[in-house]
Amino acid sequence: MASAGMKEIKRRMKSIESTSQITKAMELVASSKLRRAKQQAERTRPFFNLLHETIMNISLRNRELSSCYMRQRPVQRSCFVVIGGDRGLAGGYYAGLFQEAKKQMEGKRVLLYPIGKKVTEHFERRVELAPDRYQAEDMTLSAAFNLAHKLADGYRNEEFDEVYIVYTNFVTALEQQPASLWVLPMRKVRTTVPAGGQTQMIYDPGPEAVFDRIVPEYLAGIIYGAAAESFASEQGARRTAMETATDSAEKILDELNLRYNQARQAAITQEISEIVAGASALS
Repeated sequence: MASAGMKEIKRRMKSIESTSQITKAMELVASSKLRRAKQQAERTRPFFNLLHETIMNISLRNRELSSCYMRQRPVQRSCFVVIGGDRGLAGGYYAGLFQEAKKQMEGKRVLLYPIGKKVTEHFERRVELAPDRYQAEDMTLSAAFNLAHKLADGYRNEEFDEVYIVYTNFVTALEQQPASLWVLPMRKVRTTVPAGGQTQMIYDPGPEAVFDRIVPEYLAGIIYGAAAESFASEQGARRTAMETATDSAEKILDELNLRYNQARQAAITQEISEIVAGASALS
């Protein structure tokens, strides 16, 4: 009986050791991808900041700006870009993202552009999906520009009346915050500019034309930046989840090792008792 119990414990120990090796490997891979994702996010910020500064300057200096991207109209259909990942085993990363998306979509007629296989799988039976599919890990600047121009064209052609981006903001490797951005229609800046406080700039062919041309590039910067933040958040969440899983596996192994030693000691004690009993019977 003791021998059978020891064999079962040994089988469990081998199984958990294999699981621990897998989770440890996944933790190392996630750590490597996290470093790359953080570098990618840092490289995109100057481009995004420059576009943001240009748009704000045009809006501030041209109070009568009437770009099509700033005209609000009754909302009959909303467009959402939800940025997730392509793989699971990331702890509560997806739960927070999907909860934020559901909150923003509630009561709206939605057209969804999913980024990431998990987003597609989650929403394909819940809302209308656009035909385009984007891989989260392979989201390039070119793909971001492609999606941004589709969003700009769709809004300009009144296919939908507002655009949201739902993603996960990377705070630290241990903390990720789901977030949503309302990107279209763009809000006018209400800041009061003192007279003579800013240098007059001339835009060719005109402020509105420049603004309309920059908006799709601005959207691409937002999408690419949000994708970089989401990818870093996913890797941070997965690394934390795999680290926790590895620690749990090691604790279980320690407990099983203790039980194995106790079972082994019991088996040895039983064998000695049987030998002593046999010797006593012969004498």
